Amino acid sequence: MKLNTEATKSRSLPNTWRDWRGFIGFIVFMLVFRSAVADWNHVPSSSMLPSILIGDRVIVNKLAYDLRIPFTFIRITQWANPERSDIVTFESPKDGRLMIKRVIGLPGDTISLRDNRLSINGQLAEYTTETNNFLPEELSRPLSHTRIIRETALGEQRPIMLFKHRPAWVASSFDPVAVPDGYYLMLGDNRDNSGDYRAIGLVPRHAILGRASSVAFSFDVDNYYLPRSDRLMRSLRS
Repeated sequence: MKLNTEATKSRSLPNTWRDWRGFIGFIVFMLVFRSAVADWNHVPSSSMLPSILIGDRVIVNKLAYDLRIPFTFIRITQWANPERSDIVTFESPKDGRLMIKRVIGLPGDTISLRDNRLSINGQLAEYTTETNNFLPEELSRPLSHTRIIRETALGEQRPIMLFKHRPAWVASSFDPVAVPDGYYLMLGDNRDNSGDYRAIGLVPRHAILGRASSVAFSFDVDNYYLPRSDRLMRSLRS
C-alpha cells in the first residue's frame, strides 16, 4: 500500500507541472515584462498635480532610454537619455523609494529657483494664468488654497500648481546648482508640495527606470474609487 502511494505521488508531480506550467510561465513573463519593457505604476501622492492625479495608473516605458537586465540596474545597451520636461520614474537616491517627477535640469545645466520662479542657464521661465482647457475636469474649478499657472522654459510648457498663500515651511527657492555629468535635477509639478530635488538631491542617470507616457486608467479615491473615464489613456505630454 505504501509503494502504491509513493508511486501515485511521483506520477502526480509531472501532472501538476503540466497543469500549472502555462500559468507559471505567464507570471514569469509578466514579471520580466514589467521589469524590463513596460510597467504601470499607481500614483498615491499629489506631488505631480495637476498633470497626474491621485489614483492615476501611469504607463511607464522601460525601453525609452535603454535596455536593462530584468530586475537589475545593469544596462545592456543605451539609445537615448531623458530630455527636459520628460516625466520619469526613478529610485530615490535618498531612500530607494520609487518616485515620479519631471526632468528640469540636464547634465551641464545650471538651475535655480527664486520664489518659485525657475531659471535655466540664466534664462527665466515665463508664467501665465492657466486656462481650464488644459486641466483635468476635477481641477477645472477654482481651488480654495492653490492656483494653477503655465510655466514656459526654453520652449517647454507645463502646468504647475502653487499655494495661494505659501506656508513658511515650503522651500520655494534654492541657489544655482550646476548639474554634473550623469545626473538630473527633478521637480514636481505641484511645486509647493513635492519631495523633489529640494528633498532628495540630484538623481543619477542609472537610477532612472523609464518615461511615463500616459495614464492607463484612474480611480477617484475621494469618490468611492469610481473610475475616471476622462483619464483613460490620457497623454502626459504637456
